[in-house]
Amino acid sequence: MAESRKLSAFTPREVVSELDRYIVGQNDAKRAVAIALRNRWRRQQVPDDLRDEIYPKNIIMIGPTGVGKTEIARRLAKLSQAPFVKVEASKFTEVGYVGRDVESMIRDLVEAAIALVREEETEKVKPRAEELAEDRLMELIKNGGQARTTSSPPFGFSPPPTPAPAPLGDSEREKLRAQLRAGTLDDQTVEVETNESSPTFMRNFSGQGMEEIGVNLQDLFKNMPGMKNTRKRKLRVPEALQVLRAEEAQKLVDPDRVQREAVARAESSGIVFIDEIDKIASREGGKGGGGPDVSREGVQRDILPIVEGSAVNTKYGQVKTDHMLFIAAGAFHVSKPADLIPELQGRFPIRVELEPLSGDDLVRILREPKNSLMRQYTALLGTEGVRLSFTDDAVAEIARIAQQANERTQNIGARRLHTVLERLLDEVSFTASEMGPRDFQVDAAYVRERLAAIVQDEDLSRYIL
Repeated sequence: MAESRKLSAFTPREVVSELDRYIVGQNDAKRAVAIALRNRWRRQQVPDDLRDEIYPKNIIMIGPTGVGKTEIARRLAKLSQAPFVKVEASKFTEVGYVGRDVESMIRDLVEAAIALVREEETEKVKPRAEELAEDRLMELIKNGGQARTTSSPPFGFSPPPTPAPAPLGDSEREKLRAQLRAGTLDDQTVEVETNESSPTFMRNFSGQGMEEIGVNLQDLFKNMPGMKNTRKRKLRVPEALQVLRAEEAQKLVDPDRVQREAVARAESSGIVFIDEIDKIASREGGKGGGGPDVSREGVQRDILPIVEGSAVNTKYGQVKTDHMLFIAAGAFHVSKPADLIPELQGRFPIRVELEPLSGDDLVRILREPKNSLMRQYTALLGTEGVRLSFTDDAVAEIARIAQQANERTQNIGARRLHTVLERLLDEVSFTASEMGPRDFQVDAAYVRERLAAIVQDEDLSRYIL
């Protein structure tokens, strides 16, 4: 299986090493998800009669916000090329109440799988789609930029016969293709007939809580006679080539095959990340709960069969959840995992506690990850010719201020760094387009100058930092 080959490329140690490139610390959580990922490959290697009896060991992550829970799950899914969806448990309501039903998380996962597989299939046919799109575009260019009309005449009246354009000869075709690829035709404009989506009034029905219908009304009606719509657009050659390339790729990709592969991948390797699961726990075992706690317990009981393994109706047919990996996460400041109903607790046998971030962790987060904030800001300002750099003492000061703000107000972990850096670089970000090419170094003195007033005023920092 192609999926098995993907997963077999990574040992647990290699998975942890890859996660280390983006996430600082939290080794216990990384090890847990690395083992879960490897177990999926191991399951594919066991005899068929035992394979269906091996279920994934779901994980519950416990830790404050901003310490890497979501990022670990997201990076794991990207690493394994598995369908992934993140949902918030607090957005769901139990059956009988207005709101999203829990089965919508599986429908969202299948849609994510469809998009993932379609992207892979489109990449496979890209060379052929490019060639076909160039052929269509060359015909348009030869015909003076006018598209041939393919729509039916109104009211059954036949239009005057139009002579068919002469086909392109081989030499003329190759000459035009060379010009097209060299960019000498980029300034020309052609008229392209494109397919438009179904009328927008159908989308007005897709409000919250409509998942129970199980049918996408827009998809249901778009293939009815009279619902298809085309529009002629005048585009420059590069934009026209892009539109035609997308249309040709869509024709080459088999939607039925995409659907079958996507459903199979969602069932065997899908990852559902349920955030804020602590928000649906009955606090202190249900004491002092009343109505709201009844609702929380109802959502838990609705989630239970999905995590245990059941068949969910989607517009692509029934999708089984038996072998999906569920990763739940929550801060559990007020409640604790033991406040979840026992049946749901039993379906998350692996519990991992993530540690709060220290000042040293914040320094490493600023420096080490491949997508660190310092690299992001340096790249963004570099587009304006500003060569941004940070001294070591500036990085330490930024981390200290972020840590201090977390201690004084709400602890939001590494997310505090976004706020501090945005405030710190506000002036240079605003004036970068006027500064011209130059070096701009941020040192500790500059950090204190820009943030001192906010840090000293605790009430002000509560609202700004």
